[in-house]
Amino acid sequence: MTSNSQAAGRPSAASGRPAVLFRILALLALLALGGSYYAPAWWVSLKAPNYPAQTFPDGVKILFHVDRVANGCSLRQSTEVVEKEALDCVHEMDTINHFVGMYPIASGGPVEKLLSPFLFAFIGVLILGFATPGTRNRTAVMGLGFAAVATWMLMSVYSANGVQYVGRSWVAGLVDSLGRAEDETKDENLHPVVRQLKESLAKSGIVVDVNAPKADATATKAQLVEVLKIVHDMKAPVELGVEPKPWSNRGIDVMAWHYEESLGRWFNEPVKNGRLVAIMRVATHVTVAAVLIAMGLFLWIARRPRSILFAAIPAVPMILPLGFIVEYASWLWWYGHSLNAMGAFTLKPFMPTVFGDGKVAQFSTHSYPALGFGLMCAVALLMAVAALMRRNLPEAAKD
Repeated sequence: MTSNSQAAGRPSAASGRPAVLFRILALLALLALGGSYYAPAWWVSLKAPNYPAQTFPDGVKILFHVDRVANGCSLRQSTEVVEKEALDCVHEMDTINHFVGMYPIASGGPVEKLLSPFLFAFIGVLILGFATPGTRNRTAVMGLGFAAVATWMLMSVYSANGVQYVGRSWVAGLVDSLGRAEDETKDENLHPVVRQLKESLAKSGIVVDVNAPKADATATKAQLVEVLKIVHDMKAPVELGVEPKPWSNRGIDVMAWHYEESLGRWFNEPVKNGRLVAIMRVATHVTVAAVLIAMGLFLWIARRPRSILFAAIPAVPMILPLGFIVEYASWLWWYGHSLNAMGAFTLKPFMPTVFGDGKVAQFSTHSYPALGFGLMCAVALLMAVAALMRRNLPEAAKD
């Protein structure tokens, strides 16, 4: 009976168990993918003798998420100082970096952060399609999934009120990265390190606004967008006979405005910064088009489960951690090789530490993966095992 079943092209019970198992592994990878989007993927910390551990327990620490950069500093466990919230270490690191001509952290990866939910959703559809049995079912699942992602992406990036469709965390990251001073209003109440930084900023001609916006944990996305609009209107250039550019809620316009604002935060060079913004606009258009083309290509591949090209479907989530490392290292290179001459100190172009410990001037640098990157590695491992199990199945079981 077994030989007749195999001769007829039907998978045996022995091959059925691995067929089910590789699909389960793929679904576990899908869960890990979702977790990796929300968890911090990497952390960086700067330490120096003038940043004592009692004030900065983890140094000046920031957390890189795929859609934003977040504060990595924690509340001080001290009986002498009572804190209502942790020090803003994103602002602290920006302050340190600007002295050597480095652009604010928010100026890195603007396109990637805007498009990250759609890129992760795209990978999720690939994983779900890989786990779906049957060519017709797989094509239907991937077709509907890609259509939903494409609609979501195009509406978010290009529609008149597209920012309402993007994630709240991305908008909160934009608000937080606008920068703010410490909550204390009197200099005598500031910690000596913070006071020194504030005085250095003043000498550099940079005004620190104690009322600068900060994303409140209870604020809605609509409220955060309104904060961005207020800042935009406040900082809109006033020229005689020229109307300031109106606020736009399109995702691409919000990204471009915030990117230009970040570039000019320390170094106000409109012509140079304008060119960089134009490049990011083009990069957004190109990336959106590439994702749409890739959707069509993978939908075509999904209908050919016995083709060698089918291996490309699990390969994309498998290279996710490598893609993140390449992206992260590339932007670090840009930071270290795009030093602005307006910085207070002259420093030769350098490559910041990607992984491990390093040293820049008097600062020791520490750069290590966080939970999100571990989950990306879990996605890659689970999909690699699932792909290998599928490869060893009889041809009939691969459909």
